[in-house]
Amino acid sequence: MQSLNPRDNAAPLLALDAIDDGGFAEVEAIVDGDAESLVLHRDGARVQAWLNICPHAGRRLDWAPGQFLKSKAGDLVCAAHGASFSLADGVCIAGPCKGESLRAVPVSVRDGQVLLG
Repeated sequence: MQSLNPRDNAAPLLALDAIDDGGFAEVEAIVDGDAESLVLHRDGARVQAWLNICPHAGRRLDWAPGQFLKSKAGDLVCAAHGASFSLADGVCIAGPCKGESLRAVPVSVRDGQVLLG
C-alpha cells in the first residue's frame, strides 16, 4: 500500500499500461493517514483518481474488487444504487446523489508510472 506523505509526495501506485485506455483500476493507498481504496480512470496518458466511495451511501463503487461499471454514455456507475458520475470531474449526474461529487485524489503520470501526489 502506497502512502502520500510530505517527504515523499509522489508515491508510485501502478504502471500506466496496467490500466486499459478508457478503463478503470483499483489500488490501495494511504490518503491523509487513512488506508483507502482508490478508483483510477485512464484517458490516454492522463489518469484521474477518486476515493472508491459513493457519496450516496458510503459504499464502494465497484461491484467486485477492481471491477467497475460504465454506462453507455461513458460515465462511472455505482454498482450499489446506480448513481452515474462524470469522468470529467467526478460529479454525480444521475441517481440518488445527483449534484454531489466523488472525492478527487491527486495523481500524476511520470515515466510510465501512476504516482500518488
